[in-house]
Amino acid sequence: MKSVGVNDQSGVAEARRAVTDLAQRMGFNETDKGKLALVATELSTNLVKHGSGGEILVGAYDDSESQGIEILALDKGAGMSNVAACLEDGYSSAGTAGRGLGAVVRQSHFVDIGSWPGVGTAVLARVVPGNAPSIKPSGVPTSSAPTWGGVSVAKAGEDVCGDAWSVSNTGDVRTLLVVDGLGHGPDAAEAAVEAVRLFHRYNGHTVTNLLDYIHGGLRATRGAAVSVARFDPATKNVNFSGIGNVAGVVITAGETKRMVSMAGTAGFNTRKIRAFDYPFAQGLIILHSDGLASSWTVDRYSNLAALHPSLIAAILYRDFTRGRDDATVLVAKW
Repeated sequence: MKSVGVNDQSGVAEARRAVTDLAQRMGFNETDKGKLALVATELSTNLVKHGSGGEILVGAYDDSESQGIEILALDKGAGMSNVAACLEDGYSSAGTAGRGLGAVVRQSHFVDIGSWPGVGTAVLARVVPGNAPSIKPSGVPTSSAPTWGGVSVAKAGEDVCGDAWSVSNTGDVRTLLVVDGLGHGPDAAEAAVEAVRLFHRYNGHTVTNLLDYIHGGLRATRGAAVSVARFDPATKNVNFSGIGNVAGVVITAGETKRMVSMAGTAGFNTRKIRAFDYPFAQGLIILHSDGLASSWTVDRYSNLAALHPSLIAAILYRDFTRGRDDATVLVAKW
Protein backbone atom coordinates (compact mmCIF):
# COMPACT_ATOMS: atom_id res chain seq x y z
CA MET A 1 0.00 0.00 0.00
CA LYS A 2 1.06 3.58 -0.60
CA SER A 3 1.63 5.53 2.61
CA VAL A 4 1.23 9.32 2.72
CA GLY A 5 1.99 11.37 5.80
CA VAL A 6 -0.58 14.13 6.22
CA ASN A 7 0.28 17.05 8.50
CA ASP A 8 -0.75 20.05 6.36
CA GLN A 9 -2.40 20.95 3.06
CA SER A 10 0.54 19.66 1.03
CA GLY A 11 -0.10 16.23 2.54
CA VAL A 12 -3.78 16.50 1.60
CA ALA A 13 -2.77 17.19 -2.01
CA GLU A 14 -0.31 14.28 -2.01
CA ALA A 15 -2.96 11.87 -0.67
CA ARG A 16 -5.41 12.97 -3.36
CA ARG A 17 -2.73 12.53 -6.03
CA ALA A 18 -1.81 9.06 -4.75
CA VAL A 19 -5.38 7.78 -4.99
CA THR A 20 -6.10 9.30 -8.40
CA ASP A 21 -2.82 7.92 -9.80
CA LEU A 22 -3.80 4.43 -8.62
CA ALA A 23 -7.30 4.85 -10.06
CA GLN A 24 -5.78 5.86 -13.39
CA ARG A 25 -3.57 2.76 -13.47
CA MET A 26 -6.54 0.54 -12.62
CA GLY A 27 -8.71 2.01 -15.39
CA PHE A 28 -11.28 3.85 -13.26
CA ASN A 29 -13.51 6.22 -15.22
CA GLU A 30 -13.60 9.96 -14.53
CA THR A 31 -16.67 9.74 -12.29
CA ASP A 32 -15.09 7.11 -10.07
CA LYS A 33 -11.78 8.98 -9.96
CA GLY A 34 -13.73 12.01 -8.81
CA LYS A 35 -15.34 10.02 -6.00
CA LEU A 36 -11.94 8.75 -4.85
CA ALA A 37 -10.42 12.23 -5.01
CA LEU A 38 -13.24 13.59 -2.83
CA VAL A 39 -12.95 10.75 -0.30
CA ALA A 40 -9.16 11.16 -0.07
CA THR A 41 -9.48 14.95 0.31
CA GLU A 42 -12.11 14.77 3.06
CA LEU A 43 -10.32 12.04 5.03
CA SER A 44 -6.89 13.69 4.84
CA THR A 45 -8.35 17.11 5.67
CA ASN A 46 -9.93 15.58 8.77
CA LEU A 47 -6.50 14.29 9.80
CA VAL A 48 -5.19 17.86 9.81
CA LYS A 49 -8.27 19.40 11.48
CA HIS A 50 -9.11 16.77 14.07
CA GLY A 51 -6.22 14.33 14.39
CA SER A 52 -3.20 16.65 14.66
CA GLY A 53 -1.97 14.99 11.48
CA GLY A 54 -1.78 11.34 10.58
CA GLU A 55 -1.31 8.86 7.75
CA ILE A 56 -3.27 7.85 4.66
CA LEU A 57 -2.87 4.34 3.21
CA VAL A 58 -4.04 3.73 -0.36
CA GLY A 59 -4.20 0.39 -2.16
CA ALA A 60 -6.17 -1.99 -4.33
CA TYR A 61 -8.21 -4.76 -2.70
CA ASP A 62 -9.88 -7.94 -3.95
CA ASP A 63 -11.98 -10.14 -1.68
CA SER A 64 -15.14 -12.22 -1.70
CA GLU A 65 -17.36 -9.12 -1.59
CA SER A 66 -15.89 -6.83 -4.28
CA GLN A 67 -12.78 -5.42 -5.91
CA GLY A 68 -11.68 -1.80 -5.97
CA ILE A 69 -9.59 0.78 -4.14
CA GLU A 70 -9.51 1.29 -0.39
CA ILE A 71 -8.36 4.33 1.56
CA LEU A 72 -7.42 4.15 5.24
CA ALA A 73 -7.09 7.31 7.33
CA LEU A 74 -5.19 6.86 10.59
CA ASP A 75 -4.55 9.32 13.41
CA LYS A 76 -3.61 9.30 17.09
CA GLY A 77 -5.70 12.33 18.00
CA ALA A 78 -8.43 12.84 20.57
CA GLY A 79 -10.76 10.26 19.04
CA MET A 80 -14.56 10.38 18.85
CA SER A 81 -16.86 9.63 21.75
CA ASN A 82 -19.90 9.38 19.45
CA VAL A 83 -19.15 8.11 15.94
CA ALA A 84 -22.82 8.14 14.88
CA ALA A 85 -23.14 11.87 15.71
CA CYS A 86 -19.97 12.69 13.76
CA LEU A 87 -21.48 11.05 10.66
CA GLU A 88 -24.41 13.46 10.65
CA ASP A 89 -24.11 16.48 8.35
CA GLY A 90 -23.78 19.68 10.35
CA TYR A 91 -21.98 18.13 13.30
CA SER A 92 -18.50 19.56 13.87
CA SER A 93 -16.07 19.86 16.75
CA ALA A 94 -13.80 22.22 14.81
CA GLY A 95 -16.16 25.03 13.80
CA THR A 96 -16.51 23.77 10.19
CA ALA A 97 -19.59 22.92 8.11
CA GLY A 98 -19.45 19.37 9.43
CA ARG A 99 -20.05 17.55 6.13
CA GLY A 100 -16.72 15.71 5.77
CA LEU A 101 -17.55 12.22 7.03
CA GLY A 102 -21.03 12.38 5.55
CA ALA A 103 -19.50 13.11 2.14
CA VAL A 104 -17.13 10.16 2.53
CA VAL A 105 -20.06 7.84 3.28
CA ARG A 106 -22.08 9.12 0.31
CA GLN A 107 -19.24 8.57 -2.19
CA SER A 108 -18.08 5.16 -0.90
CA HIS A 109 -19.35 1.62 -1.25
CA PHE A 110 -18.19 0.61 2.21
CA VAL A 111 -17.16 2.69 5.23
CA ASP A 112 -16.10 1.53 8.67
CA ILE A 113 -14.79 3.59 11.58
CA GLY A 114 -12.92 2.72 14.74
CA SER A 115 -12.43 5.51 17.27
CA TRP A 116 -11.66 5.66 20.97
CA PRO A 117 -11.27 8.79 23.12
CA GLY A 118 -7.59 9.41 23.82
CA VAL A 119 -6.48 6.69 21.37
CA GLY A 120 -7.33 8.07 17.94
CA THR A 121 -9.49 7.39 14.91
CA ALA A 122 -9.18 5.03 11.94
CA VAL A 123 -11.46 5.16 8.90
CA LEU A 124 -11.75 2.65 6.05
CA ALA A 125 -13.45 3.74 2.81
CA ARG A 126 -13.81 1.56 -0.29
CA VAL A 127 -14.86 2.54 -3.82
CA VAL A 128 -15.84 -0.06 -6.44
CA PRO A 129 -15.48 1.04 -10.09
CA GLY A 130 -18.56 1.38 -12.25
CA ASN A 131 -21.13 1.01 -9.48
CA ALA A 132 -23.31 3.44 -7.58
CA PRO A 133 -22.56 3.71 -3.84
CA SER A 134 -24.34 0.89 -2.04
CA ILE A 135 -24.83 2.43 1.39
CA LYS A 136 -27.04 5.18 2.73
CA PRO A 137 -25.64 8.51 3.95
CA SER A 138 -27.04 7.87 7.42
CA GLY A 139 -24.23 5.68 8.64
CA VAL A 140 -21.90 2.74 8.31
CA PRO A 141 -23.24 -0.25 6.35
CA THR A 142 -24.48 -3.26 8.27
CA SER A 143 -24.37 -5.86 5.48
CA SER A 144 -22.14 -8.93 5.84
CA ALA A 145 -18.50 -7.85 5.95
CA PRO A 146 -15.61 -9.59 4.22
CA THR A 147 -13.85 -11.92 6.62
CA TRP A 148 -10.25 -11.00 5.91
CA GLY A 149 -8.15 -7.96 5.13
CA GLY A 150 -4.65 -6.65 5.57
CA VAL A 151 -2.15 -3.85 5.16
CA SER A 152 1.37 -4.11 3.78
CA VAL A 153 3.52 -0.98 3.91
CA ALA A 154 7.08 -0.52 2.68
CA LYS A 155 9.84 0.86 4.85
CA ALA A 156 10.13 4.62 4.51
CA GLY A 157 12.29 5.47 1.49
CA GLU A 158 11.63 2.19 -0.35
CA ASP A 159 9.56 2.00 -3.54
CA VAL A 160 8.47 -1.62 -3.02
CA CYS A 161 7.49 -3.64 0.04
CA GLY A 162 9.50 -6.75 0.89
CA ASP A 163 6.50 -8.24 2.72
CA ALA A 164 3.38 -9.80 1.24
CA TRP A 165 0.21 -11.57 2.32
CA SER A 166 -2.39 -13.75 0.63
CA VAL A 167 -5.52 -15.79 1.34
CA SER A 168 -6.82 -18.96 -0.30
CA ASN A 169 -10.26 -20.53 0.15
CA THR A 170 -11.33 -24.11 -0.50
CA GLY A 171 -14.95 -24.51 0.50
CA ASP A 172 -15.21 -23.45 4.14
CA VAL A 173 -11.47 -23.93 4.72
CA ARG A 174 -9.39 -20.73 4.65
CA THR A 175 -5.59 -20.64 4.46
CA LEU A 176 -3.61 -17.51 5.33
CA LEU A 177 -0.05 -16.53 4.40
CA VAL A 178 2.29 -13.76 5.51
CA VAL A 179 5.84 -13.59 4.13
CA ASP A 180 8.66 -11.22 5.06
CA GLY A 181 11.47 -11.21 2.48
CA LEU A 182 14.90 -11.02 4.11
CA GLY A 183 15.87 -7.36 4.48
CA HIS A 184 13.87 -4.92 2.38
CA GLY A 185 13.75 -3.43 -1.12
CA PRO A 186 13.46 -5.16 -4.54
CA ASP A 187 15.30 -8.39 -3.60
CA ALA A 188 13.12 -8.90 -0.54
CA ALA A 189 10.03 -8.18 -2.66
CA GLU A 190 11.15 -10.79 -5.21
CA ALA A 191 11.30 -13.45 -2.46
CA ALA A 192 7.88 -12.40 -1.14
CA VAL A 193 6.25 -12.54 -4.58
CA GLU A 194 7.70 -16.00 -5.21
CA ALA A 195 6.41 -17.23 -1.85
CA VAL A 196 2.89 -16.06 -2.74
CA ARG A 197 3.11 -17.83 -6.11
CA LEU A 198 4.18 -21.09 -4.45
CA PHE A 199 1.48 -20.69 -1.79
CA HIS A 200 -1.25 -20.75 -4.42
CA ARG A 201 0.40 -23.45 -6.52
CA TYR A 202 0.65 -25.94 -3.65
CA ASN A 203 -2.26 -24.85 -1.49
CA GLY A 204 -4.04 -28.22 -1.71
CA HIS A 205 -1.31 -29.82 0.41
CA THR A 206 -1.11 -30.02 4.19
CA VAL A 207 0.21 -26.94 5.97
CA THR A 208 3.59 -28.56 6.67
CA ASN A 209 4.00 -29.77 3.08
CA LEU A 210 2.89 -26.38 1.76
CA LEU A 211 5.50 -24.62 3.88
CA ASP A 212 8.12 -27.17 2.80
CA TYR A 213 7.37 -26.44 -0.87
CA ILE A 214 7.72 -22.70 -0.20
CA HIS A 215 10.98 -23.33 1.67
CA GLY A 216 12.42 -25.30 -1.24
CA GLY A 217 11.16 -22.86 -3.87
CA LEU A 218 12.82 -19.87 -2.21
CA ARG A 219 16.36 -21.27 -2.51
CA ALA A 220 17.01 -19.13 -5.58
CA THR A 221 16.01 -15.97 -3.67
CA ARG A 222 17.47 -14.22 -0.63
CA GLY A 223 14.94 -16.11 1.53
CA ALA A 224 12.13 -15.07 3.82
CA ALA A 225 10.28 -15.59 7.06
CA VAL A 226 6.99 -17.33 6.28
CA SER A 227 3.91 -18.30 8.30
CA VAL A 228 0.86 -20.26 7.19
CA ALA A 229 -2.39 -20.69 9.15
CA ARG A 230 -5.35 -22.82 8.10
CA PHE A 231 -8.78 -22.86 9.72
CA ASP A 232 -11.34 -25.57 9.05
CA PRO A 233 -14.66 -24.90 10.85
CA ALA A 234 -15.35 -28.66 10.90
CA THR A 235 -12.35 -29.30 13.17
CA LYS A 236 -12.58 -26.05 15.20
CA ASN A 237 -8.79 -25.84 15.08
CA VAL A 238 -6.22 -23.51 13.54
CA ASN A 239 -3.32 -25.45 12.04
CA PHE A 240 -0.25 -23.18 12.07
CA SER A 241 3.32 -23.52 10.86
CA GLY A 242 5.98 -20.83 10.61
CA ILE A 243 9.65 -20.34 9.75
CA GLY A 244 11.27 -17.22 11.17
CA ASN A 245 9.81 -14.17 12.81
CA VAL A 246 6.43 -13.85 11.11
CA ALA A 247 4.07 -14.12 14.07
CA GLY A 248 0.68 -15.79 14.40
CA VAL A 249 -1.93 -14.92 17.02
CA VAL A 250 -5.40 -16.25 17.85
CA ILE A 251 -7.83 -13.99 19.71
CA THR A 252 -11.01 -15.67 20.93
CA ALA A 253 -13.35 -14.98 23.86
CA GLY A 254 -11.12 -12.11 24.99
CA GLU A 255 -8.03 -14.31 25.20
CA THR A 256 -4.90 -13.73 23.11
CA LYS A 257 -2.78 -16.78 22.30
CA ARG A 258 0.49 -16.50 20.38
CA MET A 259 1.31 -19.41 18.09
CA VAL A 260 4.70 -21.13 17.80
CA SER A 261 6.99 -20.43 14.85
CA MET A 262 10.30 -22.24 14.23
CA ALA A 263 13.69 -20.55 13.96
CA GLY A 264 15.30 -20.25 10.55
CA THR A 265 14.87 -18.68 7.12
CA ALA A 266 12.73 -20.23 4.39
CA GLY A 267 14.95 -20.90 1.40
CA PHE A 268 18.09 -21.39 3.51
CA ASN A 269 17.94 -23.22 6.80
CA THR A 270 15.29 -24.43 9.17
CA ARG A 271 14.60 -27.27 11.55
CA LYS A 272 12.13 -29.99 10.63
CA ILE A 273 8.96 -28.22 9.63
CA ARG A 274 6.17 -28.80 12.14
CA ALA A 275 2.61 -27.57 12.50
CA PHE A 276 0.67 -26.96 15.70
CA ASP A 277 -3.07 -27.02 16.37
CA TYR A 278 -4.87 -24.32 18.37
CA PRO A 279 -8.53 -24.58 19.44
CA PHE A 280 -10.62 -21.97 17.63
CA ALA A 281 -14.30 -21.60 16.78
CA GLN A 282 -14.79 -17.86 16.35
CA GLY A 283 -12.77 -14.68 16.79
CA LEU A 284 -9.65 -13.31 15.08
CA ILE A 285 -6.59 -14.89 13.51
CA ILE A 286 -3.76 -12.39 13.01
CA LEU A 287 -0.48 -12.90 11.17
CA HIS A 288 2.14 -10.15 10.99
CA SER A 289 5.74 -9.52 10.02
CA ASP A 290 8.37 -8.25 12.45
CA GLY A 291 7.68 -4.73 11.23
CA LEU A 292 5.15 -4.83 14.06
CA ALA A 293 6.43 -4.79 17.65
CA SER A 294 5.98 -8.18 19.29
CA SER A 295 4.53 -6.69 22.49
CA TRP A 296 1.26 -5.42 20.97
CA THR A 297 -2.07 -5.98 22.70
CA VAL A 298 -5.72 -5.22 21.94
CA ASP A 299 -6.68 -4.35 25.52
CA ARG A 300 -7.47 -0.69 24.93
CA TYR A 301 -9.76 -1.16 21.92
CA SER A 302 -13.30 -1.88 23.02
CA ASN A 303 -15.32 -3.91 20.51
CA LEU A 304 -12.35 -4.18 18.13
CA ALA A 305 -13.50 -7.52 16.69
CA ALA A 306 -16.67 -5.90 15.31
CA LEU A 307 -14.62 -3.84 12.83
CA HIS A 308 -13.70 -4.78 9.28
CA PRO A 309 -10.52 -6.92 9.24
CA SER A 310 -8.66 -4.37 7.05
CA LEU A 311 -9.43 -1.68 9.60
CA ILE A 312 -8.25 -3.88 12.49
CA ALA A 313 -5.00 -4.54 10.61
CA ALA A 314 -4.50 -0.82 9.98
CA ILE A 315 -5.11 0.08 13.64
CA LEU A 316 -2.48 -2.43 14.79
CA TYR A 317 -0.09 -1.08 12.15
CA ARG A 318 -0.73 2.51 13.26
CA ASP A 319 -0.11 1.84 16.93
CA PHE A 320 2.63 -0.80 16.89
CA THR A 321 4.73 -0.42 13.73
CA ARG A 322 8.45 -0.25 14.44
CA GLY A 323 8.91 2.32 11.66
CA ARG A 324 12.27 0.96 10.51
CA ASP A 325 11.21 -1.98 8.34
CA ASP A 326 8.43 -3.13 6.03
CA ALA A 327 5.28 -3.89 8.00
CA THR A 328 2.44 -6.30 7.18
CA VAL A 329 -0.64 -7.28 9.18
CA LEU A 330 -3.24 -9.80 7.98
CA VAL A 331 -6.49 -10.28 9.91
CA ALA A 332 -9.14 -12.95 9.35
CA LYS A 333 -12.27 -13.25 11.44
CA TRP A 334 -15.13 -15.66 11.94
